[in-house]
Amino acid sequence: MPRGRYSLHDPHDHTPLGEEHFHCAPGPSGWRYVSQRINLEGTPTGSVDLALDARGRPIRLELHAGDWQVRAGALNGVTWVRTDPTGAHATEDNAPAHAFTGTSPAFLVATARLLNLTPASSSSPATRIRLVAFTDPVLAPRTLDQSWALKKSEAHPTDNGPLIVDEYQVTALDTGEQHAVHIAGDVVLAAPGIELEHLETPPSTFT
Repeated sequence: MPRGRYSLHDPHDHTPLGEEHFHCAPGPSGWRYVSQRINLEGTPTGSVDLALDARGRPIRLELHAGDWQVRAGALNGVTWVRTDPTGAHATEDNAPAHAFTGTSPAFLVATARLLNLTPASSSSPATRIRLVAFTDPVLAPRTLDQSWALKKSEAHPTDNGPLIVDEYQVTALDTGEQHAVHIAGDVVLAAPGIELEHLETPPSTFT
């Protein structure tokens, strides 16, 4: 069961934002990721609890940010309930999307798992996916389109045997902005705004 810590920063000006302490594990029915977020002062600011089925679909998502909360899952596309700080005005919504995304590294692993890409050749088109993003700090939902391409998979020697690192190219289709995401098993090694700072056990691999 990988357990560790990510540092989070603004992907544009690199301002430190805090940390995400996580553990995750695959199981017979899919994969689960649980984390707590803290700010630079060490104060808890939110949490993530994401469960995927064996095909990478989000069967359960629970997000907390401040007093805001989202409960969501794959149902008629994706469906979610967002609760305001008072709890008096909960709203339910639905979108014809494939999955969810946000600032947590969990969503990058989940998207890669859902797409299950093979390394692209120079003539291979990228795979398009529609996602619902929950944006900080109030978990406001926004539907967006991305394209993903697996550029290469490389084996890196470690004390525990070869570590396979996948490099993805992710493109935001509304702006054309591209960035690289490096994933090993169920752990993000590096991505915009995300750095893996500590890992107690090796990443798990998906079968």
